[in-house]
Amino acid sequence: MPSLDEEELFLPSTPGKFKDRSNTMHRQFHRCFASTSTLFLWALFLVALTASYLSFQSFVDSGSRYFSSTWGGIHWEKQVRTSAQVRRANGFSVLVTGAAGFVGTHVSLALKKRGDGVVGIDNFNNYYDPSLKKARKSLLNAQNIFIVEGDINDAQLLAKLFDVVAFTHVMHLAAQAGVRYAIENPHSYVHSNIAGLVTLLEACKTANPQPSIVWASSSSVYGLNEKVPFSESHRTDQPASLYAATKKAGEEITHTYNHIYGLSITGLRFFTVYGPWGRPDMAYFSFTRNILQRKPITVYRGKNRVDLARDFTYIDDIVKGCVASIDTSKKSTGSGGKKRGPAQYRIFNLGNTSPVTVPMMVGILERQLKVKAKKHMVEMPGNGDVPFTHANISLARRELGYKPTTDLQTGLKKFVKWYLSYYGHNHRKSVK
Repeated sequence: MPSLDEEELFLPSTPGKFKDRSNTMHRQFHRCFASTSTLFLWALFLVALTASYLSFQSFVDSGSRYFSSTWGGIHWEKQVRTSAQVRRANGFSVLVTGAAGFVGTHVSLALKKRGDGVVGIDNFNNYYDPSLKKARKSLLNAQNIFIVEGDINDAQLLAKLFDVVAFTHVMHLAAQAGVRYAIENPHSYVHSNIAGLVTLLEACKTANPQPSIVWASSSSVYGLNEKVPFSESHRTDQPASLYAATKKAGEEITHTYNHIYGLSITGLRFFTVYGPWGRPDMAYFSFTRNILQRKPITVYRGKNRVDLARDFTYIDDIVKGCVASIDTSKKSTGSGGKKRGPAQYRIFNLGNTSPVTVPMMVGILERQLKVKAKKHMVEMPGNGDVPFTHANISLARRELGYKPTTDLQTGLKKFVKWYLSYYGHNHRKSVK
């Protein structure tokens, strides 16, 4: 059956007469392309048509992204402002990134409890069970803390938040955590810990007024350093993992923004934080689950069968250090991205100063759970882990008044009580 174009070629030019197909095509071709000027005009027309289409498509794509966005609008802005409202004299309005994370949840609750305004942001990724993050979000919502679901790499979202609220402080706790996961997904560390940090710092530098920033570095930056206890003055240029390398890069990047733009920045090197609402990928958490389910646990040893040791630090002590860092932060000295004078720059260790071997930690869990663990002892693989961590906290004690008070036995007792309350004695929930 002829196509529409073919049918049109055979329509009569006058009633009762039909066109000759070959002559008609020849006349059409001659009429349209007889001169080079006509050909040029056709080319211009096609270019203009293509440009118009691309422009329209871009408009449609932008519009669809806008209307499908989970943030923005009058109601959303009202929630942000209400959550950021300060309810104590000389209080702060704080943007907490990674607010549905382990440390982020506890810090947000502590700030809100004392009357500071708190707005959280979290992307609720699936690095570990997102339902645990949603449960933490419910805790925060119950205390009237609004959590924005978004990514710190979203520059437009951050700009909007700073436009709605003049935050006095940013507590930056969002990050891709975990040493071993970097082997499986290295790009996630660069995306979150480097690109995300830069996007956040860009938003902070252009904000007016500029906020003071406190952010989570890591004890992992000490890497292959063998001096103990680890001091802020020790070398940190020999990372043992990609995670450590991204945190070290973060320290260099924050120093640059402090130097160029006058941002007041405090970095906190956390040492193995544990406690209720913790991260399921941490050893104490997964050991608890497997011991209760009568499954074997893998306990790593260092070279020459030396037991690994960690400076386990209870979450309440970490929170005190975070809050003290906010309280002692000085104001940023920049305005609109321009520095007016030198700004405060600090780095502190936040640890417990009492390293405990992993087998000793397992023994405490066995006593708390009243179940004997089935231990599988193996040599530590070359996955970026280090054999020990031990914090020197003299600087934090002097500058922040930081003084940890919870030993591992007390802290694990509180964790187990929470765990049994949240999961049950023989839970079968999938915890990644």
